[in-house]
Amino acid sequence: MSETQRRSAVVVGGGLAGVTAALALADGGMDVTLLEGRPRLGGLAFSFKRGDLTVDNGQHVYLRCCTAYRWFLDRIDATALAPLQDRLDVPVLDADRGRLGRLRRSGLPVPLHLAKSLATYPHLSLAERAKVGRAALALKALDPLDPALDTQDFGSWLAAHGQSPRAVEALWDLVGVATLNAVAGQSSLGLAAMVFKTGLLSENGAADIGWAHVPLGELHDTLARKALDAAGVRIALRTRVSSVSRTQDGRWAVDVAEGPDASGEVLSADTVVLAVPQREAHDLLPEGALDAPERLLDIGTAPILNLHVVYGRKVLKQPFFTALGSPVQWVFDRTEASGLTEGQYLAISQSAAQDEIDEPVAVLRERYLPELERLLPAARGAKIHDFFVTRERTATFAPTPGVGALRPSARTKAPGLYLAGAWTATGWPATMEGAVRSGVSAADVALAALDRPRGHLFREAA
Repeated sequence: MSETQRRSAVVVGGGLAGVTAALALADGGMDVTLLEGRPRLGGLAFSFKRGDLTVDNGQHVYLRCCTAYRWFLDRIDATALAPLQDRLDVPVLDADRGRLGRLRRSGLPVPLHLAKSLATYPHLSLAERAKVGRAALALKALDPLDPALDTQDFGSWLAAHGQSPRAVEALWDLVGVATLNAVAGQSSLGLAAMVFKTGLLSENGAADIGWAHVPLGELHDTLARKALDAAGVRIALRTRVSSVSRTQDGRWAVDVAEGPDASGEVLSADTVVLAVPQREAHDLLPEGALDAPERLLDIGTAPILNLHVVYGRKVLKQPFFTALGSPVQWVFDRTEASGLTEGQYLAISQSAAQDEIDEPVAVLRERYLPELERLLPAARGAKIHDFFVTRERTATFAPTPGVGALRPSARTKAPGLYLAGAWTATGWPATMEGAVRSGVSAADVALAALDRPRGHLFREAA
């Protein structure tokens, strides 16, 4: 392809959606510029330094069924740094009863792969286990793309299918809160059906869990930047965009409001991808780009709270566990990944944290340290070297009933202008997988509009 035939693209936003879109567009032969307002890439999945520790802002995991995020890891040469479990195995500790159960799969085909685990799951009665199986079969029969499901809430559906409050707490919300960032009663049935059908009822290894064994910044910033550089993408950090407008020749003008190297600069491009949160996208969209742009403002947000505890000694033997009968949700050992050489560093991830997101650190410390001692006897009497909190007040879009009708596709009505972000119509909740899929989708339709080929790995991800 000659230089005169090359087309240019500007991607606004350097989170997972923007990085993915930029890589895919570059792989399709375009000259790409990536603009990011922060001093780093990675969006809401990043790391920072706290003394000698390298801390992730929150614990992020993915599943074997997350094929787009797995493509992304492969594309940035990071697969070995975020390995998957050999087989799904989730320790579930009941704080009130002091009992440990496990959710794990066998090598049998779906749905038998979970049969033994559910049959011996100690946190449910025999009758509740039987009803869970019947509800799972009913869930498997649903079509997550049916618009009618988006108008219903998952909690009501579970109740109508015989699920007790205990079953919701000990199983359905155990998975749903972590993936949807909302309890069942506040979640779209369509999104919940997608999560459970894809993760637990599609292939026997679909729900195997993977997570970064290094700081997220090493993946989503350092290695992502290396891959972008190798693909020829120009990266401009600390660079904010004030407007996007159509030029007389049918191209796009991207006005850069601030940036160390581009203050006041106007970039010209054939293609623009807005890979920013929905409210920012709303403010940047030119008139007529969407039929009802105000719908973007109706997509709510949901917070995630993360508590970080550094102990003077090892208090947890497992790499992670989840709890029942306790405000504690999921606890991960981040000792090695953070660079800590003595003691143990635990990260507690609290989804759907609307009631606690603004609580003072002292209040959270008083509430959660005794809970960790109740869950982990080895923590009793252990010295606390550090306790701190990270808060993402708009961590995800809220997966409430009706949100599906608000989520736009990647394509806008303005030729050459596309949207990316986990909040767009990916069919997935607000996960790393959803973000990467959105970037793939935006690049896909952009390249197709220009009759440009897609790279081999990009086709696999799509």
